[in-house]
Amino acid sequence: MVKQRTLKQSVSTIGVGLHRGEKVRLTMRPAPANTGIVFRRVDLSPVVDMPIAPEKVTDTRMCTCMTNEDGVAISTVEHLMSALAGLGIDNVILEIDANEVPIVDGSASPFIMLIEEAGIEELNAPKKFIRIDKPIRVEVEDKWAEVLPYDGFKLDFSVEFPHPAIAATKQHVEMEFSSQTFIDEVSRARTFGFMKDFEYLRANNLALGANFDNAVVLDEFQVLNANGLRYDDEFLMHKILDAIGDLYMAGLPILGEFRSFKTGHAVNNILLRAIMDNPDSWTLVEFDEAKQAPLKFLAASPA
Repeated sequence: MVKQRTLKQSVSTIGVGLHRGEKVRLTMRPAPANTGIVFRRVDLSPVVDMPIAPEKVTDTRMCTCMTNEDGVAISTVEHLMSALAGLGIDNVILEIDANEVPIVDGSASPFIMLIEEAGIEELNAPKKFIRIDKPIRVEVEDKWAEVLPYDGFKLDFSVEFPHPAIAATKQHVEMEFSSQTFIDEVSRARTFGFMKDFEYLRANNLALGANFDNAVVLDEFQVLNANGLRYDDEFLMHKILDAIGDLYMAGLPILGEFRSFKTGHAVNNILLRAIMDNPDSWTLVEFDEAKQAPLKFLAASPA
């Protein structure tokens, strides 16, 4: 059978939060089968556990933020969630000692490296997938997103930015998801923003941790980072990175085709909630053999 996955051992990193600029330690710990993905605020007494869920996403301005019923928040979860989705991790405890996941370099790549350092272990329990059986679509003003039945996970993603440096790069892509494709073509794409916005945000005590090491920064005409872009289509790839992380807030991989236009964290979450609210449009499935599964993840670490 296709088995659930966790980490072989714990692994940690220290960075700063994007918005508060405070130092934060992230520790990723193995978890038993059927635990799911659980964030843990270890800076609080008592410690607060927060399993991921679409309905816990309460703020999508500038990032994806979770809040539990007691008002405890964890911000900027999307890049870490994207890395977990990319490597097919089903069960993990994510300990942080602040209210933000560290931004690291603004991409999913550092989290990929942490997971590979810890190693991936398969558990003796079947991995579950959400198979889309009927189309589901949401629209917000001129933005829209939908999922369609498809044997795999395909992304058809379009953006539209009037900025000259972004407009000069690719604005549309169709991509068949796999761990290797994610690592090679998506994972290193950094978050991006505009200098005028950073100045406004910092004046309002936001984006205090943002700098040229963890974001692509643009003025009115060009990219300001000395080393330029990591990918020719880094802006588009980062939007895909965000979408993969936002959709993985379901806690299970989706089998279907994700199509979108000009979407961000808000529309991604609206679509995910629409999926959860329409259980007649999808089925939970398992696979007896790996060759039957339409999603391809990296091999687990040797025993």
